[in-house]
Amino acid sequence: MNEMDSTPPRRCVAVGLSGGVDSTVAAWLLVRQGYHVIGITMQIWDNSVELKSTTHRSGCYGPGEAEDIALAQRAADLLRIRHVTVPLAEEYKHRVLGYFRQEYLSGRTPNPCVVCNRDMKFGLLLEKSREMGLEFDYFATGHYARIRHDEKAGVHRLLKGVDPLKDQSYFLAQLDQAVLRQLIFPLGDMTKPEVVALARENGFADWADRPESQDFIESDDYSPLFKASEAQPGPMVDLNGTILGRHRGLLFYTIGQREGLGIGGGCEKLYVKELRPKDNTLVVARRDEVMAAACEIEAVRWIAEEPSPGEYEVRLRYRQKAVPCVLEKLTANRVQVRFPVSQFAITPGQAGVFYRGDEVLGGGWIAGM
Repeated sequence: MNEMDSTPPRRCVAVGLSGGVDSTVAAWLLVRQGYHVIGITMQIWDNSVELKSTTHRSGCYGPGEAEDIALAQRAADLLRIRHVTVPLAEEYKHRVLGYFRQEYLSGRTPNPCVVCNRDMKFGLLLEKSREMGLEFDYFATGHYARIRHDEKAGVHRLLKGVDPLKDQSYFLAQLDQAVLRQLIFPLGDMTKPEVVALARENGFADWADRPESQDFIESDDYSPLFKASEAQPGPMVDLNGTILGRHRGLLFYTIGQREGLGIGGGCEKLYVKELRPKDNTLVVARRDEVMAAACEIEAVRWIAEEPSPGEYEVRLRYRQKAVPCVLEKLTANRVQVRFPVSQFAITPGQAGVFYRGDEVLGGGWIAGM
């Protein structure tokens, strides 16, 4: 055996290439670090839904996917790496669109990005890639988050990304140890401006100039995902049951919404407080009546170990800062959260994610007050 034969092979990383600047720079960094890199891209659009939009809107699901895949392939060509498109349209319709529909029809407001990350990007994409014959040691994405191996505890910990404006750890809070131990997040210690600058300096200006994805579908109208009979108008009432108007279908509203209620005249400012699918009723109330001092979070998953009851922080929406809370265990996977300061528009169906400093402890789904 000569010296070359004894050289260990380069570790192989599959990178989820979306066609955007973040995943492209993530792949570029890994190539520079000496990894053997393969680009993989989910194909989830199959033209089975006729999306409507009054304005151009970028998103993960829609006819614009063809351009995304083409840009992912072009990035792979520039990086001189293999690129593979992984067909997952049927799985996406079942796991993500099916979940989205069911949540709205149950009077809850879904968070499809959390489910897509858990079930698709860090689940079925890896399974299907390996079924297609791809072999890799690690999986990397352009998410702004970090992973730290805690040798003493023998676990991998998920941390916030260092860029507070781009931190995406909220969407990853349901990943488990089996997934975390094979992940690399090359952008976790970087800021978005640094990533864009790297792209421009290294031949990827076209990716740096692309608009970021705004939603999970390329539309500002979710109605094509539902049957016409599932979006029926109904009464809009206050807390006393007084009819104030008519809503155009519960799936067009979410807790805390004020715009678009169609309540004219001299009415005080009112906000959506509750969606009642059983009698197709929309309940509105004053802002102070949409505040809550506590809520319950169900189907909780802890990333490393289950935290003891006590004081932590929780993020109730992606765009909301984490707020102080007191955590109390109710059952094996259900907790109660109490707030020193009442919170506005706590929304059933949204993800509740717990933090201890920069560490993401885990999360579940907001069940109610």
